[in-house]
Amino acid sequence: MAPLMDGDSALVLDRRTGPHGEVALRRQGHLLQIIANGCFLMDTSDGRSERLLVDAARDALPGAGGHSLLLGGLGVGFSLAHAAADPAWRSVTVVEREAAIIDWHRAGPLAEVSATALADPRTEILHTDLLTHLRTADRSYDALCLDIDNGPDWTVTEDNDGLYTPQGLALCRARLAPSGVLAVWSARPSPDFEGTLRNSGFQGVRTHEIPVARGVPDVVHLAIRAG
Repeated sequence: MAPLMDGDSALVLDRRTGPHGEVALRRQGHLLQIIANGCFLMDTSDGRSERLLVDAARDALPGAGGHSLLLGGLGVGFSLAHAAADPAWRSVTVVEREAAIIDWHRAGPLAEVSATALADPRTEILHTDLLTHLRTADRSYDALCLDIDNGPDWTVTEDNDGLYTPQGLALCRARLAPSGVLAVWSARPSPDFEGTLRNSGFQGVRTHEIPVARGVPDVVHLAIRAG
């Protein structure tokens, strides 16, 4: 299929409709962008906040390395690429529910970000919904980094709301090893979510801000499961 042009002159490289709606990959100048149901998710312009998401979780863990990491959301691949470049992670598992996004990394334009990480034997990509994996997985992780929405208050689809409720956070907590770390990326601070984390049995709740060129800073919410 020939690439299409969106109304803003971005080149649509691929557009697919699945069980969660439409997801599209666009090129705007030198940037690659992921759009879900008409909502801008992320692009390849920076990656600072995605790298901080992974590093903040690692730095909050006890010990110098040998940790297991679960990434919720593949996105443009910055988090995966950064994690796979760090020998502190013993394993890096990525849960992604959109087959199109996985395809764009394995055999498409986003391979320019993630090809090295995908070739790393520590990396595993699971095509499934994150809540489903949290409910059914028979393993625990030292760190769980979530980057599947624009934040707890700005989800891509309504069914993602449950992830940020006490019930969803209980699933996250159950999947973490003792002293494990939950890190959640958000496009804006969420004091209410901090309170929900504390009320869900997490300790050491805090927020890292990442300055952006315009507007409110991106943030990473951090919380620790008691040992």
